[in-house]
Amino acid sequence: MVLRVTQVLAFAVSLAGAWLVAQSKATSRSPTISVFLKPPGVIPPGGSATICCSCQQDSGNFVLYKNGREFRTLQLRGTRAEFPIFNASHQDAGAYSCHCLGGGTVLARSETLDIMVQEFHLPKPTLSVLPGQEVATGTYVIFRCTIVHPSAGCFLYLEGQIEALSLLSKERDHFNLSSVHKGNGGRYSCQCFTRDASFQWSAASKPLDLVVRADYTRSNVARLALGAAVLLLLGLLVAAAPPALGAAPPAAGGGRAGGPGTGTSKAALGSHAAAAQTGHKVPE
Repeated sequence: MVLRVTQVLAFAVSLAGAWLVAQSKATSRSPTISVFLKPPGVIPPGGSATICCSCQQDSGNFVLYKNGREFRTLQLRGTRAEFPIFNASHQDAGAYSCHCLGGGTVLARSETLDIMVQEFHLPKPTLSVLPGQEVATGTYVIFRCTIVHPSAGCFLYLEGQIEALSLLSKERDHFNLSSVHKGNGGRYSCQCFTRDASFQWSAASKPLDLVVRADYTRSNVARLALGAAVLLLLGLLVAAAPPALGAAPPAAGGGRAGGPGTGTSKAALGSHAAAAQTGHKVPE
């Protein structure tokens, strides 16, 4: 039984060691980097937006590239650097990317962010979400972008993403999330355009914040099941453990301590001792 307990403990220690090794390998990899526009979408002339670079690095700086050429350098603040665009013009359009540097070495390179500066001619669309802006994990969510135009298509954006989530059309003006989770939460908006020869854009819709709260019923069931499994395992280990060292064995002769069986044994021992001193033989 002691061997079984030792094996269980050794297995737990080996699992913990494997987890620590995996964590050390994960932290030693190159940091992840991302770039996105806030707010997302096409910028109107004279408008403003912010290019955000994010890198999982404690220190260093960012270098912003535009059309393949170094554009700006900014010191890292936390895990993010921001490059604002004020009074935008067509000269601000282009392909942007971020490089994360540490000690003069490029640690990571982001994907390319395409920025467009265009006039707005279409009516502003409206973004809605069902069943509501605050939902529990696992809920079926539908986003719908509507615009008063017969042939406009629309992009659905999630702030923090480099690309649009979906392209919506008159035939399919909605976007479904079959089972939302915490990662689906955030600020959404949509922006529409025409596919005619004259490419025209609308302003972005009013942003909509989706809040995904935890489903405490499922979480509590999972915690209770885990707790019951742990208690069961502890109970099995305690039941399989050997008796404590130093425990007294049961009394010989079937008598209790101080009972008749013990008294008879003491009397017999006394008779044998007396016989040994006088040389007489005591009958059995």
